[in-house]
Amino acid sequence: MNKPLLAALATLAVTGIGVAPAAASSAAPASPAAPASSAAPASSAAPASSAAPASSAAPASSAAPASSAAPAARAVSFAGTVALSNCSGSLVRLPASEDDDPALVMSNGHCLETGFPAAGEVVVDQPSSRSFGLLNASGTRVGTLRAGKIAYATMTDTDVSLYQLTSTYAQIRGSYGISPLTLDDTRPTAGTAITVVSGYWKRTYACDVDGFAYRLKEGEWTWKDSVRYTSACQTIGGTSGSPVVDNATGEVVAVNNTGNEDGGRCTDNNPCEVAEDGTVTVREGINYGQQTYQIPACFALDNKLDLSRSGCVLPKP
Repeated sequence: MNKPLLAALATLAVTGIGVAPAAASSAAPASPAAPASSAAPASSAAPASSAAPASSAAPASSAAPASSAAPAARAVSFAGTVALSNCSGSLVRLPASEDDDPALVMSNGHCLETGFPAAGEVVVDQPSSRSFGLLNASGTRVGTLRAGKIAYATMTDTDVSLYQLTSTYAQIRGSYGISPLTLDDTRPTAGTAITVVSGYWKRTYACDVDGFAYRLKEGEWTWKDSVRYTSACQTIGGTSGSPVVDNATGEVVAVNNTGNEDGGRCTDNNPCEVAEDGTVTVREGINYGQQTYQIPACFALDNKLDLSRSGCVLPKP
C-alpha cells in the first residue's frame, strides 16, 4: 500500500531497489516496460523494526512448510488480469456467477481513483467510469474494460475494491476470448504454493503461504487474518491489487496489498503483525495479501452485492 507508484518508480530508478506496493495515486503513471523475469524485485515486505518485541527474522508461528506431496503447480498465466492506472487487478467471478452476470474487477481499496478510504469507511454502489486494460495469457493487452460503479471497497478489516463492469462475462469472452478468474470460497492454508500475478508490471511472483497475521496494522488501518508470503515474493510498487493464485487450483485466494519496506513499526509503508495477545512483530522484507474467501457470501444472484446475507462478514457502511 505505501508509496504512490510515481514515487516508487523514482526510487527504483535512483536506487535500483524495490519499493512497497502501489498506493492509489490518482495520477496515472507512464506505462512501464514489462520485466521478463518472474523473479521478484525487492519488496514492500514487512521489515523488522528495531523496536519490535519479536524477531523480524523469525517465521510466523502459524507458518507451515509446503508439503512434499503437494500437487504439481499449474501454469499460472496473465489471462484475466488487468492493469489499472496505478495498480494491478483481475477480472473475477464468484463460484455461483453466470455468464450473463455483469462482470467484476477486483483490486485493492487503496487503489480507488478517489483515494484511500479512511479507517472504518466502506464504499458501496458508487458510480465509476474507470477503465482497465485486459490482458491475455502472454500478458498482451487485448482490450479495455469499463466500470459502471464501485460495487464495494474498503480498507477496514481487508483491503479490497470490487468494480462492477458495463459488460457481462459472456460479452468479454466473446470479444476477447478471456474468461474470469474464480474466487475460491474456502480459506487457504499455510504451505500453499501461490503466484502473485501483476497486470501492471506483467510480472509474476512465486512463493508459498508462510502463515497468517491475526491482525496486520499499518498507520490508521488494521486488517484481519492477513496472508503472509514466504520471502520469495518480493513484490514492488504497482503490484497492489494483484490476484494471489493457488497454483494447484488456479483460483484466487487473496489480493496482494502491502509489505514493510523500512523496518518501521506499524507505520505507513511499514505494517506490523499484532498477535491475539497483543504481541507486535515486524518482519522486514516480507509481503502480505488479504484473503478473499469471504467475498462470495456477500453477493447474491446476478452478482448483486448483499451485505445482509447470511455468512457475509465484510464490513458494512
